[in-house]
Amino acid sequence: MNKTEDAKKPPKPAMGGRAARMMPGEKAKDFKGTFRQFCRYMGNYKISVVIVMIFAMASTVFMILGPKILGNATTLLVEGVMSSVTGIGSGIDYTGIANILLFLLGIYILSSVFSFIQGLIMTNVSMKLTYKLRKDISEKLNRLPIKFFDKTTNGEILSRITNDVDTLSQTLNQSLTQIITSVTQLVGVLIMMFLISWQMTLIAIAILPVSLIFVLGVVKKSQKQFVAQQKYLGHVNGHIEEMYGGHQVMKAFNGEEKSIEVFDRYNESLYTAGWKSQFLSGIMMPIMVFVTNLGYVAVCILGGFFAANKVITIGDIQAFLQYVRQFTQPITQVANITNILQQTAAAAERVFEFLNEEEEAPESENAITVNTGDAPDTELNITVDGSVQFAHIHFGYSDDKIVINDFSADIRSGSKIAIVGPTGAGKTTIVKLLMRFYDVQGGAVLIDGYDIRDFRRHDLRSIFGMVLQDTWLYSGTIMDNLRYGNFDATDEEVKKAAKAAQVDYFVSTLPGGYDMQLNEETNNISQGQKQLITIARAILSDPKILILDEATSSVDTRTEVMIQKAMDNLMKGRTSFIIAHRLSTIKNADVILVLDKGNIVEQGSHEELMKKGGFYEKLYNSQFETA
Repeated sequence: MNKTEDAKKPPKPAMGGRAARMMPGEKAKDFKGTFRQFCRYMGNYKISVVIVMIFAMASTVFMILGPKILGNATTLLVEGVMSSVTGIGSGIDYTGIANILLFLLGIYILSSVFSFIQGLIMTNVSMKLTYKLRKDISEKLNRLPIKFFDKTTNGEILSRITNDVDTLSQTLNQSLTQIITSVTQLVGVLIMMFLISWQMTLIAIAILPVSLIFVLGVVKKSQKQFVAQQKYLGHVNGHIEEMYGGHQVMKAFNGEEKSIEVFDRYNESLYTAGWKSQFLSGIMMPIMVFVTNLGYVAVCILGGFFAANKVITIGDIQAFLQYVRQFTQPITQVANITNILQQTAAAAERVFEFLNEEEEAPESENAITVNTGDAPDTELNITVDGSVQFAHIHFGYSDDKIVINDFSADIRSGSKIAIVGPTGAGKTTIVKLLMRFYDVQGGAVLIDGYDIRDFRRHDLRSIFGMVLQDTWLYSGTIMDNLRYGNFDATDEEVKKAAKAAQVDYFVSTLPGGYDMQLNEETNNISQGQKQLITIARAILSDPKILILDEATSSVDTRTEVMIQKAMDNLMKGRTSFIIAHRLSTIKNADVILVLDKGNIVEQGSHEELMKKGGFYEKLYNSQFETA
């Protein structure tokens, strides 16, 4: 357990398993790797998939037997007609034909039953897999570090959850069984054709190499376009989501032209990739039909010759011609499926690329928990008092972008600490390190002498309450948004926190009161009211340490007075970190930490720092200078 005296020791390396060491995008553009991972996902449903394969093959086999049985009926009919014409024989055997047709009907019914059952099972499997994928993506989002969201747009993530997962679901539901039936049909039809006439079968087979050459050539070119299509679809979605979310800002700064220019560029790329992929997949069918018809004509000529010489019966010719059609049909289907599979492969790569993203370092089995009851403290279950120590912190978002250099500070429990400095000095970064959104690269952050890396993240973040400049509320009632700070709180406890935060006053004037529904953009209440709700939410969570990041910067003076009063109630008895640009709001702080370029250049009370006449004094007076 790291105590205060161990603070200067170098931090232990971040713990991580296989997932933590995996590089983002490691499997991108790797079809074989994606296919293996997809098969692992399908492993939970292997019994169902095997049953589907058996039923699909059985259904197809029964369908394959149909033409041969129907050919026997045709032969019996032709022989009966010929015997009637020549006067030799007993004429048409209607009973025999009826028995054959009834048997054929039974075969087709069995085929349909098997097909229905396998379709039902496959639909169930595809829906379960889709559910699991979306569940895994949702859980993955909660395990990803903040740096992932810093570099990835919301639209890109949404595209993978919706478009790419839907593509996988549709392919699994439709194409997998079609592949099984197509292969079974191809093999079965080939066997039946050889049983009828090996000479005509060789002619039908001769079209395969020609078809294969065309299919492989088109597939090779279209695969790149399908990958590009999925990529630019994500870009378009991301751009639209960003522009819609910031529509007012975009219009305020006359960014319509630039936004349209970017959209047009992405949309043009998507159009080009989509057009090429669809064109290349579209020309497969005409080519396959043309090649198939050439083989069909050759078979008809040879079949007529054999029938004239009584080598085979007319019924077998009829059956063989049906088999020729069925023989080329699975080839055509496989050609079409290959296009779908290419798009699916591109979607699967994007989904599994996301699922393979590097996660937050896993927590130790001996992680510290926070004692929230009256139980006595133990080594791994402690009651937090609220003191904070920064011991020689060194941190950068990247190796060439160091933000914090050798930052050290000792904060007593219950103190009110203001962090000030110019833009880019590292103020908000300190907060991110406190909450362990990022891990330090040198030194340690400690709470009550314990390294924050020894806490469970859930317990660590339960110690803090945050009120940020950018208020976050969601579509729901005001009561729901307040209770987000403590889901177990009663209505009375929620209202008590609301009164302490000056929320109860304005809520009573709103239609519906606490049951008023906030819209999706939460713009049916004012910015100041939203800020007060976030303060009430923080009060309800009853944190040991409070973080206020520019909480009053976007409200008017009258509302600021109300918010300041609410924050004073919130800060009572709590260690508080206040980040502010308006230095007049933090004059009563116990300690002011003045940051510049990642270092503490000064610290002390407002009066002490003003007397020094240093960096803080210049920063403070600059806010009152006139042009």
